[in-house]
Amino acid sequence: MSTLRQPISVLVVIYNEHNEFLLLQRADDPSFWQSVTGGIDVGESPLETAYRELKEETGIDAKALGLTIHTHNKTNQYPIRPQWLHRYEPDVTINTEYVFSIQVPSDIPVLLAKDEHISFVWLDKPRACEQVWSPSNRKEIELIGVA
Repeated sequence: MSTLRQPISVLVVIYNEHNEFLLLQRADDPSFWQSVTGGIDVGESPLETAYRELKEETGIDAKALGLTIHTHNKTNQYPIRPQWLHRYEPDVTINTEYVFSIQVPSDIPVLLAKDEHISFVWLDKPRACEQVWSPSNRKEIELIGVA
């Protein structure tokens, strides 16, 4: 059984009623701030992955709390960072990312997966857009609240 990843993932943008966005600082690259992301496991739907990754990375169990993850019915494609290419088949260089978002209460506790993230911060939209590393993540934050 291969332990290599599929080049498909989810992006879950988390925000609260004050239009603050939750960003997570990666443990393997402290200069990299992001929303929740994660690879889609074989046999798992993108939405199932979004709920799973949200819970694993932040401790927020949306289903148990009755919160809905919103499907944006869109994907982004981007080059996989060189330092992560070893996780994929040798000729794989592009990842497809399914986009989701969720609004959570501002007082919701955040429990980080310490092997993945070392810190978190809530930022308003302009500051979140400045802080986030990924252009696709930045674009999706910018679109939250835009009809």
